[in-house]
Amino acid sequence: MVKSFKYVKHMRLKSGMSVGDLAKEMSATGVLGAGKIGEASRLVTEMFSDPDYTVFLTLSGALVPAGFRHIIHDLITDEYVNVLVTTGANTVHDMVEALGYRHIIGSFQAEDRRLRNENIGRIGDVFIEQKAFQALEKWLYKTVEAIPEEKRRRISGAELLSEIGKRIKDKDSILAAAAEKNVPVICPAFVDSIAGFQMWMFGQDKTLRLDPFLDTKTILDKVYDAKRVGIIILGGGVPKHFALFANTFREGVDAAVQITMDRPEPGGLSGASLEEAISWGKVKPKGNAVTVICDATIAFPLIVAAALENLRKK
Repeated sequence: MVKSFKYVKHMRLKSGMSVGDLAKEMSATGVLGAGKIGEASRLVTEMFSDPDYTVFLTLSGALVPAGFRHIIHDLITDEYVNVLVTTGANTVHDMVEALGYRHIIGSFQAEDRRLRNENIGRIGDVFIEQKAFQALEKWLYKTVEAIPEEKRRRISGAELLSEIGKRIKDKDSILAAAAEKNVPVICPAFVDSIAGFQMWMFGQDKTLRLDPFLDTKTILDKVYDAKRVGIIILGGGVPKHFALFANTFREGVDAAVQITMDRPEPGGLSGASLEEAISWGKVKPKGNAVTVICDATIAFPLIVAAALENLRKK
């Protein structure tokens, strides 16, 4: 019986080793967080290297303010990500960066009453000046007004964000890259964002009717057209559920990587395991799935860097 066991292989670190080599050492342990990071790197490499995969990336949490803008932009530009499902906030922060405003390194111990008086908003230890959102409102109003009125009579959130992306001049913008590559940016809770409320205000005076059912059609078209589906889930919330539930129409995704700090014990979706998702038909029973319990700002860059290195070596 002992001969059938697989033993933990201890990691060996060397000076100058690459990220890919580090991920392989972590994978070889086969256990705990290191083993999960290694398995996630393998799965992401598989998704990125196989042209049969349609890759969904879901974003929840303050990932653009946390420094993910270039990573997401490049994954879209290099055609590794085919569908982006995100919160409205991440699209907002991409837009304000495109307007030239920057996120500021702050502190978790900040005095929030003072920040309020100085017109600064805080996201953890990230600061941003409120004037960025004031500028966004003016720019967004003019930008949306430039979209033909006939199109605005019934438009999906994805199409609205694509039209906005086409009008962004910043080459580092996620929305601009997605519009150029025809990658849908699906934001099922777009109204729950600064831009969403600004669009409501726009609609009080001008023509704008957002139809959320059109976003459902957009994501299901991608699901039905896919030969295989891979999904990378950062955080949880509405983006996670919307993307996974859409894939129940094809009996689940073929490969899935989830990076989260949430726990399953309270019964919430954000902490739900990918094993639980099998019971709902969101992940195929024989699919490859791994949940990495880690801050996405730590794990995701490591996993992606290792996967991209693996691709270069193929």
